[in-house]
Amino acid sequence: MMDGQNVYILKATCKGVIGTVARITTFLAERRCYIIEMSQFDDILTGRFFVRVVFSTTPGRTPAFDDLKRVFGEQIPHAEEDFQWEMHDTLVRPKVLLMVSKFDHCLDDLLYRQRTGDLKMEVPAIVSNHPDLKSLADWHNIPFYHLPVTPETKASQEARLLEIVAETGADLVVLARYMQVLSQDLCRKLSGRAINIHHSFLPGFKGAKPYHQAHDRGVKLIGATAHYVTSDLDEGPIIEQAVERVDHSHRPENLVAVGRDTECMALARAVRYHIEHRVFLTGNKTVVFR
Repeated sequence: MMDGQNVYILKATCKGVIGTVARITTFLAERRCYIIEMSQFDDILTGRFFVRVVFSTTPGRTPAFDDLKRVFGEQIPHAEEDFQWEMHDTLVRPKVLLMVSKFDHCLDDLLYRQRTGDLKMEVPAIVSNHPDLKSLADWHNIPFYHLPVTPETKASQEARLLEIVAETGADLVVLARYMQVLSQDLCRKLSGRAINIHHSFLPGFKGAKPYHQAHDRGVKLIGATAHYVTSDLDEGPIIEQAVERVDHSHRPENLVAVGRDTECMALARAVRYHIEHRVFLTGNKTVVFR
């Protein structure tokens, strides 16, 4: 994606009909918008069409962004096609609230990528049910909220979390190894804007010490899965997965180390795809333009 001013992203989905691409590209061309990148997918099984367009404009020669959005919304969507669309300014960095418990590898990785500009996002807050990683948040000058969770406080702490999301204007919530199960109500309120990393690639080993279970089963592939949070625990729409090959020489602690790497990779890619508006939710699945 190009750096600099006046680069925008159009993301749209509708019923698969003839002429959708022509309508979009003609609209942009008539307003002297230059298409930098275009990805599209026609799902013949569901009859849905998905398209993502990255385009640039020239100051003084093309409409302002707000005008472009308004006119697009007036001219392009057809109700009978169930046309759903978004348009984003790439200079506006999404705000990503990070949640963590005690394991710091995914949090540290995301903060490093944000600090170096690899992930173009803002981190307005870090929320944890433990105080252990406050020093990491302080080093990055990011507000840290300690919200300890017990069966008695779960509802009130989730309500406080939603307040923090609203106060910070967070566009996305990332569970960077946050080891608490979210309530169905919270999952519903964060639907489509909360990502979790699960320390497993099928077959999954649930419960304590998953890498020790994997070692006992003699697995040859381990990995991690990044998915949207739903009320079905660890079964939300998958955004990205990462795997590494292992063999009989890997002890449990070696598998833990390899697992940390796959978790970081899968989660960072999933966050990138989301904040770059590359992900479409479609039922229990996703369409991801990598």
